[in-house]
Amino acid sequence: MQKDTILPGNKWALILGGSKGLGLATAKKLSKHGYSVCIVHRDRKTDLPDIQKEFETLKTSTSGFLAFNIDAINAQKREEALFDIKKVLGENGRIKILVHSIAKGNLKPMLAADGRVLSPQDIEITFNAMALSLYEWVQDIVKAKLFAPDMRIISFTSEGNTRALPGYGAVSVAKVALEALTRNMAVELAPLGIKANCIQAGVTETASFAMIPNSDRIREHARKRNPNNRLTTPEDVANVVYLMTMDEAQWITGTTLKVDGGESLR
Repeated sequence: MQKDTILPGNKWALILGGSKGLGLATAKKLSKHGYSVCIVHRDRKTDLPDIQKEFETLKTSTSGFLAFNIDAINAQKREEALFDIKKVLGENGRIKILVHSIAKGNLKPMLAADGRVLSPQDIEITFNAMALSLYEWVQDIVKAKLFAPDMRIISFTSEGNTRALPGYGAVSVAKVALEALTRNMAVELAPLGIKANCIQAGVTETASFAMIPNSDRIREHARKRNPNNRLTTPEDVANVVYLMTMDEAQWITGTTLKVDGGESLR
C-alpha cells in the first residue's frame, strides 16, 4: 500500500477519489478551513508526479495529511486503510466529513454496430464503484467508530440521474442508486448524528467528463443552457461541499442539491 502522511490534526475530511477533479478541489478547499485531509485515490505511476505536486501544495495548508494510492473498491484495501487511519487519528481524531468522488465506470452504448455494447457486468462494475462503495466505506467507518458525532456524507451525482445520454446508461444506474442509498442513510444513520446528501453538479470539465462520448458537444450545449454563460468549475462544487460542513447546514440531510448555476433549469 502506497501511503503518504504528515502529522495529524483532530478534524478530518476523508475524500474517496481526491487526486483530481471535484475531489481534489474539495480537498484544497477544506484544507484551508481547518481540516486535516485523507485522500484515497487510484492512479497510474505515470500520473503520480503531477499528483504528488498537488499533494505537496496541500500539505502546506493543512495540519494533517494522509494519502493512499489503493483501489477503494477492494474490501481488504479498505480495511487496511481504515486501520492505518485509526492509528494516525488516535483517540481524539474523528472523520467529520466523508466525500465520495469515485469516477470509475463503463461508458459503452446499448447498441453498437461492432457489438461492443454495455453488458450486465459493465453495469455491475460501475454500480459497485460509483454507488455501493460509498455505503461500504460508511459502514466500516461506523464499525470502527471513526465518525464524528455530526459527520457529513457528501457524494456527487449528475443530471444523468434523470436524463438518458448515449453511453451513460451504467453511470445513470449508479447515480440513481447513489441517491437512494444517500436518502436511506440519512434516515437510518440519523441516530448517530450523521447527515448524508448528494450534490448534483452542472457539466464540469474534468478528466472523467472528457471520457464521456460526445463530451465536446455536451460541453457546448451546457454552456448555452446555463443562464450564467459558463460551465460549472470544480471550485464551485468544492465551495458548496464546504458550506455543507458548517454548523448552519446540520438540518440538511437526505437531499440532492443542484450546484450548476441554473443549467438544469433550461
